[in-house]
Amino acid sequence: MTGQRGGALLRTTSSAERATFLELFFDLVFVFALTRVSQRLVADVDGAQMTTGVLRTLLLFLVLWHVWTITTWVTSRYEPERVVIQAVVVGVMFGSLVLGVTLPRALEERALAFALAYVVIMVGRPLVLVVALRGHPRRMVPVRLTGWAAATAPLWLVGALVPDLRLPLWVAALAADYLGAFLGWPLPRIGPSRIRSWLVAGEHLAERYQQIFLIALGESILVIGVSYSGERFSGRSAAAFALAFGVTALLWRLYFHRAGHLLAEALRLAGTPGRLAESAARTHLFMVLGVLTAAVGYELVIAHPHEDADPRWLVFVVGGPALFLAARSRFEYEIFGRVSRSRLIGLAALVLVAPVLTTGPAVLALGVVAGVLALVALADARRAQGAPPESSASPVGREALGEAGPEA
Repeated sequence: MTGQRGGALLRTTSSAERATFLELFFDLVFVFALTRVSQRLVADVDGAQMTTGVLRTLLLFLVLWHVWTITTWVTSRYEPERVVIQAVVVGVMFGSLVLGVTLPRALEERALAFALAYVVIMVGRPLVLVVALRGHPRRMVPVRLTGWAAATAPLWLVGALVPDLRLPLWVAALAADYLGAFLGWPLPRIGPSRIRSWLVAGEHLAERYQQIFLIALGESILVIGVSYSGERFSGRSAAAFALAFGVTALLWRLYFHRAGHLLAEALRLAGTPGRLAESAARTHLFMVLGVLTAAVGYELVIAHPHEDADPRWLVFVVGGPALFLAARSRFEYEIFGRVSRSRLIGLAALVLVAPVLTTGPAVLALGVVAGVLALVALADARRAQGAPPESSASPVGREALGEAGPEA
């Protein structure tokens, strides 16, 4: 009887594939949290050691991404309309809000609050599922997650309490958390449960990845609006404002043109959908990071449209869209098994033109980026014109489920 009650938490073939309103509510926290990431990156540009500052902010972003990703996999495996699952999501939502609030000073005086919020999320979420799934064989998956989270928790807490050891301990702890997810959180005697062998709700996962990408675009729109509203209006600042919006719209177009729409189909057709979903999660990490990096560039250009482009600014103005294009090329391969030549040419053009852009105004650099992305989008449109819509032909996850091993 206990196992039956626990089994009622699992998704079935009759479960709704669409993301629930609770999940959309949960995502609102990440709109706020991602703005904290971009604001910290802007501060890093003005710092004496920009590279170190950016890497420290990247660490904090990866914490947020890990929380969002694991929560998404939870709602894809378990029935999100169940009260227990809703309580888990709301609890993680509050913890994520604490992470966002403390993030600007998470490596300084707010380190303990940041670490405590993360540890409570990572230990508490699977622990609740262990109790709720009592008597059901699937409970061994959250048992593994609880064990790994408990093992890395001391590193987070000691790092928060000892400033001199904070950065190395947190890097080690986060690396262990990501390694655990990659290996399937193996524990002595019970082994791993690799994500690629999980039975997943493909349409649900595809929609969630699309939504986190749209959240990153929404954060960009927020940055553009807030930056421009706080500046004195001028011809160049207006041009920077319009170009920043144009780049954001092009990123949306380039993401959703075919591949972004076909992720659900690719997951449905894959022999091991978990393998494709695992790969797509990593790809979306870099696409979202590219969008956030570009948003920092927007703010810098809107604030300094008359100044020559600082080489440090180009890391964001050009580097963000270039990172997006590189990740989007990988995404295209995941869905179609090939990469469009136009994307590779666009990526090469951004890399090659970046050194030249230091001799002109910042708004010119943003205009060049918009031009390159527009040409890639135009090439997509021309290739699709008059041709039948492409179907997914993903080379990722072609193996039969039996070859991937049973789900634990």
